[in-house]
Amino acid sequence: MNNFASDGWFKDEFHKRYAESAKEIGRFNLAVFGKTGVGKSTLVNAVFGAEVAKTGIGEPVTKESTLYLHTSGFFGLLDTQGLEIGVEGDRVIKDLAKLIQDRRRKPQSEQVHVAWYAIRFGDRRFEETEAAFIRKLADLGLPVVLVMTQVPTSPTGAYHPDAVEFAQQIDARGLPVHGARVYLTNAKADDFSGQQVHGLQELVDATFRCAPAGVEDALTAAQKVDLKRKQDQANTVIAGAATAAGAAGATPIPFSDAVVLVPIQLGMMARISAIYGIEVDKAAMASIAATAAATQAGRTVAGNLLKMIPGFGTVGGGAINATVAAGFTGAIGAAWSTVCLKLGEGKLRGVNGALDTESVRALFLDELKNQISRLRLNAREK
Repeated sequence: MNNFASDGWFKDEFHKRYAESAKEIGRFNLAVFGKTGVGKSTLVNAVFGAEVAKTGIGEPVTKESTLYLHTSGFFGLLDTQGLEIGVEGDRVIKDLAKLIQDRRRKPQSEQVHVAWYAIRFGDRRFEETEAAFIRKLADLGLPVVLVMTQVPTSPTGAYHPDAVEFAQQIDARGLPVHGARVYLTNAKADDFSGQQVHGLQELVDATFRCAPAGVEDALTAAQKVDLKRKQDQANTVIAGAATAAGAAGATPIPFSDAVVLVPIQLGMMARISAIYGIEVDKAAMASIAATAAATQAGRTVAGNLLKMIPGFGTVGGGAINATVAAGFTGAIGAAWSTVCLKLGEGKLRGVNGALDTESVRALFLDELKNQISRLRLNAREK
């Protein structure tokens, strides 16, 4: 990167760019239904991150009819206290119908996009009142994904035969649910029994397929399961930023004036942070630590790296031309994407859980060097 005026300026500008990205991405809103105690909160937390919905052991803890928002702002959760079959079902549908109708007049980020209906394998019973509720959900125009929770598997990964039979019985009802089937899951590992988490990727894929057009970016940012989707979207952002940087370098830029690339690179890093769902303050701190590797020594560190890029120095005075600008920006983006991936996995933390800035800096610089080395190798092969 380049020599910034101050960390304070960088942090403020990063927050500004992150807010712009967050506004463009919007929010994915999910309604979750099911009887009390079926594991809705555990399921939601496993897909969208810890503490999205409060969870506990032994008793239901979700509060009455309220909307929980993930702290990143990319996820909204509409949850009931727990469906009391034959008592609360009609009231919930009535309230939901009004909510959906009201929100349809609002921006898409305020609308309800998909519903999950959860049933627990251990109950081994699916009542007609539940089937009726699901039909009414579909009648409201809401895509419904039917999920079975706490499904045990064998050491080889095979579903419990009773779960398969239970799912087939429900599938035979022909309910208006996505894929005309039940998705079998287990959202929490159990070391004592040896049960592992499974089915979440398939559930996320189903949710993407039935979500309305226009919310894919928000769902990508909100969910924590499918990291490849995040990487693919980050790569698209990196490619766009590299192209913009190349255009800025169409007229060679003196290295001392390379600050003109900063807005492009900063916007790219903020957008990638949002895609990975990294909270803005943590992302800003990490980005300062990361770019310090290329700024604290000013021209010395960054200049030495730039010299590794094919094309640098071919213009008098070692100017940054289109090839160098695009290559260096792309390398920064790829390195930052790797950092965000690790942050999203809960890594790069110190012993007290705080951000380990030294690890962030080291990882970023290592990846930056690797990316530039790849640029040199690719140039030689051409």
